[in-house]
Amino acid sequence: MHAGEPHPGRADLAGVRGTVPEPRQVLRPDGQEDLNERLAVRRWWRAAAWIGCGIALFAFLLRISLSRAMNSDGANNALQGWEILHGNVLLHGWLIGDATYYTLELPLYAITEALFGLHLLTCHVVSALTYLIVVACAAALAVTGSQGLSRAARCLAVIAVLGSPLLTRSGVVFLLEVPDHIGTSAIMLASFLLIDRAPGRRFTPPLLCAILAAGQIGDATVRYVAVVCAYRVLAARNIRIADTAIMLAAAASVPLASLIRAAMTHFGAFAMITPNTRISPAAQWPHHAALTLTNIRILFGAVTGPMAVLGPAGAALGLIGLLAALFGFGRVIWTWRTASRSEQLLCVAIVANAGAFVVSTLPKPMNPYEIAAVLPFGAVLAARACVPARITDVWRARAVLAAAALAALLPLSAAATVPPVVPTAVPVAAWLEAHGLTYGIAGYWDASAVTVQSGNRVQVRAVVLPHDRIVPYGWETKPSWYDSSQHDATFVIGYSSSAGGNITPAIAERNFGRPAAVYQVAGRVILVYQKNLLKELPLIHPVSAA
Repeated sequence: MHAGEPHPGRADLAGVRGTVPEPRQVLRPDGQEDLNERLAVRRWWRAAAWIGCGIALFAFLLRISLSRAMNSDGANNALQGWEILHGNVLLHGWLIGDATYYTLELPLYAITEALFGLHLLTCHVVSALTYLIVVACAAALAVTGSQGLSRAARCLAVIAVLGSPLLTRSGVVFLLEVPDHIGTSAIMLASFLLIDRAPGRRFTPPLLCAILAAGQIGDATVRYVAVVCAYRVLAARNIRIADTAIMLAAAASVPLASLIRAAMTHFGAFAMITPNTRISPAAQWPHHAALTLTNIRILFGAVTGPMAVLGPAGAALGLIGLLAALFGFGRVIWTWRTASRSEQLLCVAIVANAGAFVVSTLPKPMNPYEIAAVLPFGAVLAARACVPARITDVWRARAVLAAAALAALLPLSAAATVPPVVPTAVPVAAWLEAHGLTYGIAGYWDASAVTVQSGNRVQVRAVVLPHDRIVPYGWETKPSWYDSSQHDATFVIGYSSSAGGNITPAIAERNFGRPAAVYQVAGRVILVYQKNLLKELPLIHPVSAA
């Protein structure tokens, strides 16, 4: 071969600049890349739709919450969140009630106050956020195992059941005026969701233990998980299954919560009122059972009243939601052996919560706070029972989705038409601040509400009237508030009537003498003194720490 002679069978390499062909592109099956792109875009649109629906639901809940005045129960939580935000993380010096809400609601208050400041609107925002979290957890548990439009339909069914009680005045008070026990159901639902979605994963037992321990620190114990998992272990006759690890994790959360609480107390955390866990006489249980059923009807909104939106139609929506929950409960009981872990847990939690309420001393005609978790648990069971996991017929699926959307939007839209109210604390706080009155005392329902509305610039401390004697209130307070060496209280907020144990001018005069001036502001009587009223108050009543 001579120089410059082309190599046989190859491109010319001698003196001629050859071109290297580009790599040949290997195409996927027809349209595969376009299909992947369309699926990715569709996922983004779905995520945006879920986020948009969450924002819209929050707007509805906030608007409905504004239809009721926030009272001092929520205001006390706001003050505790304010102290956490400003460094008192363990709430040193506080005497808190029998439930602290320390692991959910109080952090929400601290975060919200960091963004928006301290006032009563903050309380409404946190109440709406708390209920939104409950709805989201319930919906996530309800859609497990469903596909296609059934997922959206189940989610809307949950919203329908949880939205119907907001048509009644009592429903707004119990669910949106104050985050009182309803937030605890979110912790329970989160643990059920974890068990339902990832029962065999390594992280599930330790994470479940942490969630349940946090729930027990914040509110009443949440120990139902161990009961169901123990049953599943016995039924399977095999300890080497996922339920064994879950059962042990749930059981371990009980001493863990006690250890954490003991450590917090050692480092100066809040003291608690001892929870009322007494058992009532057995002769009262039938009456308590009837009261429990009444309270469950109130929870689901299956009641009428002078303040009920839509009247009997609204009560009918609540009754439908209650019947759907009962149907879901009965379905799980009937198919117990084949029911999922989460469905069994929901049923056991409902029975345990309602059963403990019946045998306790807590049942009253209008006291559904202690069994608030029954509502979201029932909503999940209703959605899973009434909406199939998969609907193959497109038109039927669309019809079910439309019906669920109507059932969800109707109560929310109707409840949102109730005009917002201006709490009495708003003009009272403004008047006190304008007149330079910055520290005083009042009855429980006015004290912290005025304090929060003023942004803590006017501080009003709660007192109570045993036998017409004004004394500090030993519930959701700090003893240091009543220390005359630290504070100078110069006014009393009272009422013209003594109904309901209100402080009247006559009672104030019997305790503190004649005031220097008396003013009427927004239905309240403000008595101004030229002395420190704290010097004439007895010591705060001691409480049992828990």
